[in-house]
Amino acid sequence: MEITKDTRVSAILEEYGDIADVMEVFGIKRVGRYSLRMLAAKAVTVEWAARIHRVPLAEFLDILHQQRQKKVY
Repeated sequence: MEITKDTRVSAILEEYGDIADVMEVFGIKRVGRYSLRMLAAKAVTVEWAARIHRVPLAEFLDILHQQRQKKVY
């Protein structure tokens, strides 16, 4: 799965649950299966998550890509 600025946060969490720890560093908390946050995660893209949490988009994408590479065998 390619992670871009348009990738939904929920898709990242579903595909790479282990990198949720990285996302928490940026203030994006884990979400419960049936919580209001999970509904929001389905609508929020990486770009919007970066904006909401005031993280530079390029930095956020770089770290996500690095972590994704560690998870791909």
